Amino acid sequence: MKPPRIRAPRAPRPQRGIPLRTILPNAVTALALCSGLSSIRFAMDEKWEIAVMMVLIAGVLDGIDGRIARLVRGESRFGAELDSLSDAISFGVAPALILFMWSLHDVSRLGWLLALVYALFCALRLARFNAQIDQTVQPHKSAGFLTGVPAPAGAAIVMMPLYLWLSTGLEQFRSPWLVGPWTAFAAILMISSIATWSGASLKLRQRIRFEAIAVLVVLAAAVVSAPWQSLTGIVLLYLATIPFSVRAYRRIRRLREAGQGPASATEPSGLEP
Repeated sequence: MKPPRIRAPRAPRPQRGIPLRTILPNAVTALALCSGLSSIRFAMDEKWEIAVMMVLIAGVLDGIDGRIARLVRGESRFGAELDSLSDAISFGVAPALILFMWSLHDVSRLGWLLALVYALFCALRLARFNAQIDQTVQPHKSAGFLTGVPAPAGAAIVMMPLYLWLSTGLEQFRSPWLVGPWTAFAAILMISSIATWSGASLKLRQRIRFEAIAVLVVLAAAVVSAPWQSLTGIVLLYLATIPFSVRAYRRIRRLREAGQGPASATEPSGLEP
């Protein structure tokens, strides 16, 4: 009687290429990158309104590509790297060049240095984020917060003098002695370690969801009818929330140190499922 043949286990087939389900979110990320690059082209033609809008469109696309990836289960390391590259250009390089061509070129050496610092700090923030992706212990993230101001928000903040100039026409807002310090301030916010709220972690109570939708509709209408005034107000409102997010995170940290655990992490946000 012949002994039974023992078949060697087949080696797993190597995965070739990029899975089809990742194409859609990566295509959206690529569109965001194209939008950010196009803003530089419009800035070279001194079409400042279009240049700013292209950066903002890149921000909208950046906000939905991750959600699309999770929806179709198309998350990938490739997509994460592409997203960071897109963010570095759209929210780091593009705003820096726009502000330099619009205002900072009047103090050429100092202005170029500030533009470089902003773009570099944006890249450093994204590098820090990528380096922490695989870390299991992330105190800010586990509590529902971000570390520092995210790159899209940093781009929206740094261009606020441009919003004011477009809405009022006052040349004072174009002064490099105003734009320069503001650029440095936005750059520091991005690489700082302050806790800022993450929109993905906030959940509305059931009874106020309709009111929230109404607020979003009114906000969208305001942006369409008076974009520059509305964007200025949004930036100021966002900056006003930072002290509260820092205070909320400190409260969570004290609760954790007291041994009450991460279960209390959602309390300071004031929002419930």
